[in-house]
Amino acid sequence: MSRTLLVVGAHSADFVWRAGGAVAVTTRAGGEARVIALSYGERGESGELWKEPGQTVEKVKEIRHREAEAAARVLGADFRCLDLGDYPLEIHGDALGRIADEIREFAPDVLLTHTTVDPFNPDHGVAGAAVDRARSLAAGAGVPSGFATVTPPALLHFEPHQPELCDFVPTTFVDITAVYEQKVAAMAEMKAQEYLQSYYVERAAHRGNHARRASGRSEVRFAEAFKRVIPQVVNEL
Repeated sequence: MSRTLLVVGAHSADFVWRAGGAVAVTTRAGGEARVIALSYGERGESGELWKEPGQTVEKVKEIRHREAEAAARVLGADFRCLDLGDYPLEIHGDALGRIADEIREFAPDVLLTHTTVDPFNPDHGVAGAAVDRARSLAAGAGVPSGFATVTPPALLHFEPHQPELCDFVPTTFVDITAVYEQKVAAMAEMKAQEYLQSYYVERAAHRGNHARRASGRSEVRFAEAFKRVIPQVVNEL
């Protein structure tokens, strides 16, 4: 796994379901991982919290921040949120520049984010497209520019909730068997969306089966799926 990994999600919990294992694999190997949420998902992703009497947006944000920070800590990563609002998440001008600045500052080897298509979530596709664009801005298309640039990071999409409807066909499986319990513990911190935990436990086993069949490695029990967006450059096949 890469030495530096940046995961950018539309909402504060997105990273743990879809890339928590990859984060833990990176940090366990001595690498550095950072998680950035573009919003807290305070309006559209916090239904359980809004059942509480007297709930407010600010209280929901505080709870969601604590949950995401705790989950990231379990995985060995740091967490920050740009608090751009959700449902709808709108990214223009300064907001896009902030994402590019985060990429520029951390200079990751690998960048993970959403697919640019998601018919069931109005924010995920917006986030994926914005991160793709911000990556290009931060890297300057790999040529000298009139602003600071970084080496272009590899860009991969993590698996959406409904992959078949989001133009997602995996190109890469990450074996998360050794860090599976860490991922489960991190997911358990996301109490505002507790209903998703069992789904992603099942998905890890499902993708583990696919990874075994693709590799012949019988020891792989759990995996996460990703789709590479930018072609990989190698010296030999």
